[in-house]
Amino acid sequence: MNESGLKALKKQYDEEGYAVFENVLDAGLMAEAKEHIEWLMRKYPGVRPEQLGNMYITDDPFWVRLIGDDRLLDIAEQFIGPDIALFASHYISKPPFDGKPVLWHQDGSYWPLEPMNVITLWLAVDDSLPENGCMRVIPGTQTMNLHEMKRYTDVDSVLESEVDPALVEESKAVDLVLKSGSVSVHHPNIIHGSEANHSPLRRCGLTIRYIPTSTRIKAETWPSAFLLRGEAVPGINEYLPKPRYIEGVHMPFKGQEDWV
Repeated sequence: MNESGLKALKKQYDEEGYAVFENVLDAGLMAEAKEHIEWLMRKYPGVRPEQLGNMYITDDPFWVRLIGDDRLLDIAEQFIGPDIALFASHYISKPPFDGKPVLWHQDGSYWPLEPMNVITLWLAVDDSLPENGCMRVIPGTQTMNLHEMKRYTDVDSVLESEVDPALVEESKAVDLVLKSGSVSVHHPNIIHGSEANHSPLRRCGLTIRYIPTSTRIKAETWPSAFLLRGEAVPGINEYLPKPRYIEGVHMPFKGQEDWV
């Protein structure tokens, strides 16, 4: 991307709380990511595909390889600088016909981070469309303070909680339509969510939460803290060793020999 295009996207992020980067990852890697979803679903048959999150990442070299791809880190660096760690990552794979919605919420309200300096990249594993439950954002709400999320179980949803509905002007919502391999970025305060998937098309996205190494994870142990680029800040976080590929234990992938 040229400098003027990047400047325009950063301006949109500053003003509206989100931006879209098209065609970031190649079709070959996205095919591996799609295979990874199927592999995880076989490995964890009792887990809903919308819930393949942090607790499954610590010992998964393909997952760490994917979220550590330089093309993704180059985007993250534009927003948080050159010293980059992973805070969290989560596949939200909505199966055809019964994929759960994600109710309106602010990400930062859930997170033990200090300061709340974090950027989310939302990677479209599948094409993400209004009919299969693409992410929706309320532009400009990144200027709001973080609000406590309220438990809400009247609707069967991914998070089982939501922001106060009085804060949501749904008429202003924007659908983030993404082709597989494209990425949206969004602010931790922006109000966003997604509809249920009643279509015959799966909708899988991978959320990736990157932090600068100056941001502290306020938890005694954390299952997905990896240093991905640059230098750690002494005394801030302890980072996990990157997992090693073991044949028969992990999903095979291109470049696995570098993870042995």
